[in-house]
Amino acid sequence: MKKQILKILSEASESFGHKISPSEITLEKPKNPNHGDLSSNIALLLAGKTNQKPLDIANSLKDNISFDKNFVEKIEVAPPGFLNFTYGAGYRAEVIEKILSDKSDYGRSAIGKSKTVNVEFVSANPTGPLNIGHGRNAVIGDCVARILEFNGFEVTREYYFNNAGRQMRLLGESVRFHYLSKLKKETSFPEDGYQGEYLADIAEQLIEEKGDSLVDGEDVSPFKEIAERVIFEDIKITLDNIGIRMDKYFNEDSLYKSGAIESVLERFFEKDLAYEKDGAVWLRLTKLGLEEDRVMKKSSGEPTYRLPDIAYHEDKLNRNYDMIIDILGADHHASFPDVVAGVEALGYDAQKISVLLHQFVTLTKGGKKIKMSTRKANYVTLDELREEVGQDVLRYFFLMRSINSHLNFEMDLAKKETDENPVYYIQYAHARISSIIRLAAERDENYDQSDLSLLNSVEEKALITYLGEFPEMVVKLHLLFQPHLLTVFLSELAKLFSRFYTEHKVVSDDNELTASRLALCLSTAFVIKNGLGLLGIKAPESM
Repeated sequence: MKKQILKILSEASESFGHKISPSEITLEKPKNPNHGDLSSNIALLLAGKTNQKPLDIANSLKDNISFDKNFVEKIEVAPPGFLNFTYGAGYRAEVIEKILSDKSDYGRSAIGKSKTVNVEFVSANPTGPLNIGHGRNAVIGDCVARILEFNGFEVTREYYFNNAGRQMRLLGESVRFHYLSKLKKETSFPEDGYQGEYLADIAEQLIEEKGDSLVDGEDVSPFKEIAERVIFEDIKITLDNIGIRMDKYFNEDSLYKSGAIESVLERFFEKDLAYEKDGAVWLRLTKLGLEEDRVMKKSSGEPTYRLPDIAYHEDKLNRNYDMIIDILGADHHASFPDVVAGVEALGYDAQKISVLLHQFVTLTKGGKKIKMSTRKANYVTLDELREEVGQDVLRYFFLMRSINSHLNFEMDLAKKETDENPVYYIQYAHARISSIIRLAAERDENYDQSDLSLLNSVEEKALITYLGEFPEMVVKLHLLFQPHLLTVFLSELAKLFSRFYTEHKVVSDDNELTASRLALCLSTAFVIKNGLGLLGIKAPESM
């Protein structure tokens, strides 16, 4: 319907000597519902190109454009020159019919057909269990992947794990401390080592596998390797428990073994983009338009994250994805431009790379902030959080705020099993509809041959019009990558259904009206289920 309105308005603008293309015209939902279903700024645009007043232009357009009254029943002018459109019964019937026809495919688009996307997310180092900070990253990444898939893209979910460098060596040394301690050998805890009972458990497992054969060894590798293996298996289980399964796991160490790291370094030297200073190797970022050069390789010979990250993104680009999306914490905001600049300097199209930075999470309980530190192991793990609030609540709460905003995860609210909890409020609406459908089935009522023109109350019109906005929301999500917009949409949809349900009896002695309202209820259920599915949340039939 929007496309038709835009086309007609664009054609009508020619009579004023200035054709306005459909892409320039806005059609937005008015803040005041009394101003119709859509409002256009075309008269204001034309006023800027002519000497006429916006109100005069708007009135002229109103008098000279026409629509099938069954689809646009009213056009009104509002100061300072807006054209407001109100949908007709034919449009609303079309929405219901489309939903009942498409069912679980309603809202699905083919925008991304034949296009491939790599979404890299979580990518936590295997140094300990996933915490709630990793959880927000994980759920955002999975939701972005679901949105892209619903828009027709072929998506690869990828986890890049850093199993090289200082932090892994410290992890191995921390396990060795527990290993030797359990065998009653003299030892000391490594400076900046990792703490936590999970490391003592790993040491116990190592003793079962190797006995005391590693007591006199100097090599930290056996301790690092078992820690990486055990912790990473635990990470996979944690992700599976919140509905996330990766398609590919990329091992950072493979970049060293394949020679990719050295290859990148050599090419930077060849392009005069690398130089040595103070025993370290620097990347000449100032030559690439950035403010200062950065170290790529420390004087110790150990690369900083930039070098392997550039090599990793070169690998991804060589896999010929149409789009590469990285989900990263806000702490990467100042550093990731270095990686993108480095990749571009190697001759790749960096425009293919999109970086989504999310802000951090604060967990509060009883009004108090719970402090967290990975090294000191006084954090709440993602598994512990899931066990307390459940998978659906966990996912919803991680998604209910803009990724650009700090998230305050309120445990007190998350644990409430009432409609005060925003995810339960939406799920209750779906469960209520399922209950209505079951009651109707018991009475042999159905929505076949329903007269949808009977759905003409204020509440019914508002609900149907909102259902019709879902496909547009799906497209908007794939452009903005802001999953919280969908939580807002579903919350509003549940409110509109609640208003309808409060004001109108669905199953009544009026069989025709019952059939029409059952069609509306079932349509609402499909949209709620499809929307919750994009969030990775269940749509229960009873609660």
